Amino acid sequence: MSADLQVEESHMTSIDVAPTTTSAPLVGHWIGGAEAGSATGGLFERRSPLDDELVYRLVRGTAEDVDVAVASALSAGAMWRAIRPMERGRQLQRIGRLMSASIEELCALEAADTGRTVEDVRGGIVSAIEFFEYFGGLVNAEHGEVISLGDDYHVYTRREPYGVVGVVTPWNGPLNQAARAVAPALATGNTVVVKPSEFTSSSTVALARLATEAGLPDGVLNVVTGTGAVAGEALVNHAGVSLIAFTGSVVTGRAIGRAASDRVVPVILELGGKSANIVFADADLEAAVASAVRAFTYNAGQICIAGSRILVEKEVAEEFTRLLLNEVASVRPGESMGPIITTSQFEKIQDYFRIAEADGALLRAGGRVATRPGQFIEPTVYSDVTSEMRIYREEVFGPVACIVPFSGEDEAVRMANDSAYGLVAGMWTSNLQRAHRMAGRLEVGQVLVNEFLGEHVEVPFGGQKSSGLGREKGMSALRHYTQEKSVVMRIAAGQ
Repeated sequence: MSADLQVEESHMTSIDVAPTTTSAPLVGHWIGGAEAGSATGGLFERRSPLDDELVYRLVRGTAEDVDVAVASALSAGAMWRAIRPMERGRQLQRIGRLMSASIEELCALEAADTGRTVEDVRGGIVSAIEFFEYFGGLVNAEHGEVISLGDDYHVYTRREPYGVVGVVTPWNGPLNQAARAVAPALATGNTVVVKPSEFTSSSTVALARLATEAGLPDGVLNVVTGTGAVAGEALVNHAGVSLIAFTGSVVTGRAIGRAASDRVVPVILELGGKSANIVFADADLEAAVASAVRAFTYNAGQICIAGSRILVEKEVAEEFTRLLLNEVASVRPGESMGPIITTSQFEKIQDYFRIAEADGALLRAGGRVATRPGQFIEPTVYSDVTSEMRIYREEVFGPVACIVPFSGEDEAVRMANDSAYGLVAGMWTSNLQRAHRMAGRLEVGQVLVNEFLGEHVEVPFGGQKSSGLGREKGMSALRHYTQEKSVVMRIAAGQ
């Protein structure tokens, strides 16, 4: 599995000892309710995608550090599981309140990590807080059931925690992704070890520190920093981990799935997407255009649900394209759109520009690096795109979209479903009957009608096909972070 979890070396420099001339903070593990370093792992330097300035030094976690973190989670497991669910809920809500009181600190940390503005990251941080508020109130919502086998039996089921949950998160929305997994895992009585991306670790470590300050018992939530190839692999393969939750690429998700399969351990995988955003002729075009641009430029397109395939009904395709190109021209890299967070991703997007040109796609906007310092890409739009082109089929993970016309519902469904991915689809129409028909035919985990982006913590989220397994958010998360047990009790007289 190591090859699939290799660290991206650009913007992450290995050093053996901390430099003595820098005031950059040191970010490291949070294990057993306290900061923890690594005796053998050394350090990394994380540099800003804006200006290459040193952001912080990061502890390079080892398999031994993962051992310590998992042991801490295991030792706290029986105590945490035994706590009355209502009290667990209060603990989570206290974490949410402390996060809310510390929101400026959390926003500043994530902005420094990602290169985005404080205001740009704020929405994701607010949603992270809401996960703790929401699941803190749902601790008693997931019940077993009573099954009738006649008067001689009392049969029931119960939901139980797995034990230690290993969470591996990506670099594009670090705190939001961590909270999305941690909150339901803790609510259901599990303990947790998180391995955040080596590029964006500081806000997740801050979450664990705030949780301890809020009164969460030591060992219930632990964070190990470091690379996927070392710390991530050690966590996924650790015998003490009973459930793995991963958000990231399909390649790495498959590797984690194989490793989990070898150990017969369940996984929750939220992987990539190539989402279709379908615009019918009866849609509110101005609203659809504004949302469509945001759907592929938010966080510079570095979101798994990005609406990068814009399917437009032929009757309005020309007008829609004109309006969209005008709207795209108002998106300013470095002002209204942030940078590409890692150097390797910055280079990958530029490779796709060359691929699109070679495949014959027509460039309508962007298609180049922005003329300003930092890792910025101009918002990019292609037309004359066919379903065989890589720009249509592959996840770019940047501010790049293609516009493709269609005729009628059947063709829209065929085109939308013609993808290895199945995470999200958007749809714009004033015909509610059509919306319901289409929603039933689209092969995705979530359909959004007359909007595209929206962080609804109450709504189950996850993919079909290569977009993953399991569900995060909503009541469904409680089921995925617990396992079912059946109890069959014979109560016949004289037995």
